[in-house]
Amino acid sequence: MLRRLSLRDVVIVSQLEVELDTGFSVLTGETGAGKSILIDALQLALGGRGDAGLVREGCARAEVTAEFDTPAALSGWLEDGGFSGDGLLLRRAIDVQGKSRAWINGSPATLAQLREAGEHLVDIHGQHAWQSLTRPAAVRALLDEQAGVDGAALAALWQAWKAAEAALSDARARGETLDRERERLAWQIGEVDKLAPGNDEWDELNAEHQRQAHAQSLLDGVGVALLALSDGEPAADALTTRAIDTLDDLTRYDAALGEVVQVLRGAQAQLQDAAHTLQAYLGRSDPDPARLAELDARLTAWMSLARRYRRPPAELPALLAGWRAELHTLDAAADLGALERAVVEASQRWQAEAQRVSRLRRAAAAPLAKAVTQAMQQLGMAGGRFEVVLAPLGTPQSFGLESVELQVAGHAGSSPRPLAKVASGGELSRLALAIAVSTARVGPGRGSAVPTLIFDEIDAGVGGSVADQVGRLMKQLGRSCQVLAVTHLAQVAACADHHFVVSKARQGQATVSDVQPVSGESRVGEVARMLGGERLGDTSRAHAQAMLGGAFEASVTPTRKART
Repeated sequence: MLRRLSLRDVVIVSQLEVELDTGFSVLTGETGAGKSILIDALQLALGGRGDAGLVREGCARAEVTAEFDTPAALSGWLEDGGFSGDGLLLRRAIDVQGKSRAWINGSPATLAQLREAGEHLVDIHGQHAWQSLTRPAAVRALLDEQAGVDGAALAALWQAWKAAEAALSDARARGETLDRERERLAWQIGEVDKLAPGNDEWDELNAEHQRQAHAQSLLDGVGVALLALSDGEPAADALTTRAIDTLDDLTRYDAALGEVVQVLRGAQAQLQDAAHTLQAYLGRSDPDPARLAELDARLTAWMSLARRYRRPPAELPALLAGWRAELHTLDAAADLGALERAVVEASQRWQAEAQRVSRLRRAAAAPLAKAVTQAMQQLGMAGGRFEVVLAPLGTPQSFGLESVELQVAGHAGSSPRPLAKVASGGELSRLALAIAVSTARVGPGRGSAVPTLIFDEIDAGVGGSVADQVGRLMKQLGRSCQVLAVTHLAQVAACADHHFVVSKARQGQATVSDVQPVSGESRVGEVARMLGGERLGDTSRAHAQAMLGGAFEASVTPTRKART
């Protein structure tokens, strides 16, 4: 569950910390006080989109920190990612340039990692949730989430199938063109294959050609160097020996000269090694006119092909490899039998996955419909019925073999009809709430219901006795998970276990927002304000007191019955 939410320099919030508990909590306050800022800030900590507009005017950056209990489903993921710790701390910062940084338990994290963690922590239902109930894609996503369907996997198989069909169609249309391309490439490959250029061969040929073309100059120069080192008179080796002998005798008088002797002996060893190497060079480096002629011919052939295909000679091996790969691709593209088999196989893979998805959707539809129907009875739609209809498609689509439609019967005795055609705006809001509550109870397909549910003014458009039922429903839901609601309804606020009031005030030239828990008379005053506006009288306060007392009685009644 969400334990603590901290904000610093977010929009009109200077510094704020809210500690939350189990059960059902509400956020109330005047319009524009900043209630939705808290929800937006939490979404930011969960990896949502954010920009520099969130930074409070005159500040360098905005920061949001959300502290949660660690759900069991995330323990292994946190350990694998190097985020282990006591509890779970998500932190996000955005500066005035819009640059964002994120941390999980103090370690740098990506926004994708924040979002992945957030999927196991919080479900947020917004005030316009009802609008999605009329969009086919959103309805399908709702059912798929409950069914545990991976729509991305199905879509990827669809794309693979369509790509195979496109390749087959292209091969059929380009038959003659492909044949001409294959013939051209095959001839070019044959020409270059006669040369068979090896990788790095061009550089090796040039180096050897240099040696062969200047063989006599090399031998003459090596001979002169060898004379200077050891074979001439005087030679460097002999002169070094004389210097060593002379200084060695003098070390009796000055031991410091011993170090010079050691240096000279090291130098003499290197001179002797160099002389030995030059001697060996003279023994194996005789001029070879025949080899020079071979090299000339080979280099000429390289240059000729390079000029023909307008490429640097060193690129001929890569050019040949590229042609071979291109020919292999064209051969595959011209193999209609193989392409037809690929289409069939891709179609079969998609069909198998689509049928599996259909089974999952059918299995999830009935429990979802039953749960929503039960919730409708408590939201002023007694006798109403909710159905999730799966209609087979005449032509398969990327999302599967069927469409998903929500149908509703608003009262007993009526037949379910498409939701968009029979539900009013108020009914749509109540249905959205019923679905939100029901999906939280059923639990999404990722394994189990998330521990925290947030309703951001989802009760907009309802009132009267229905508002009472909304409050009781949320309170009932709060017994199994943490529920936080932003509301303008006094009936909903009266049912809460914990009540927070959001307010704003002027501080100097700036407007700042604050959140404070209320209880006792302060809470009575806030509920009275929600009932009657700013002009509080004894009647509105009495009404508020009665609502709070009624909500308390309703909450303890089940317990009393259980004891009897």
